[in-house]
Amino acid sequence: MAFVVTDNCIQCKYTDCVAVCPADAFHEGPNFLAINPVDCIDCELCVPECPANAIFQEDELPADQQQYLELNAELSEVWPKITEVIAPLEDADQHNGTPNKIEKLIIE
Repeated sequence: MAFVVTDNCIQCKYTDCVAVCPADAFHEGPNFLAINPVDCIDCELCVPECPANAIFQEDELPADQQQYLELNAELSEVWPKITEVIAPLEDADQHNGTPNKIEKLIIE
């Protein structure tokens, strides 16, 4: 099993989770993080570190977040790894908690 970054990370991109990941499984996009399911060792250390509560174990994904399982796998193949904490997006706190942000995901 792997952990999955979900909708609430979009437009926030807090990286507290990256600091505790012993597997360096996180990948960084313009306004979202993804977890590589192959690299994830299922340690759960990232979950309590996420200020957006956006990380779930794949078998505990809420029904409305299922699309993020495949999205994390796909994006982690093209986005670079991130292994150090960086500042969140400038307006992260404003977007934290806003539902249904998938349309705002930048996949460049």
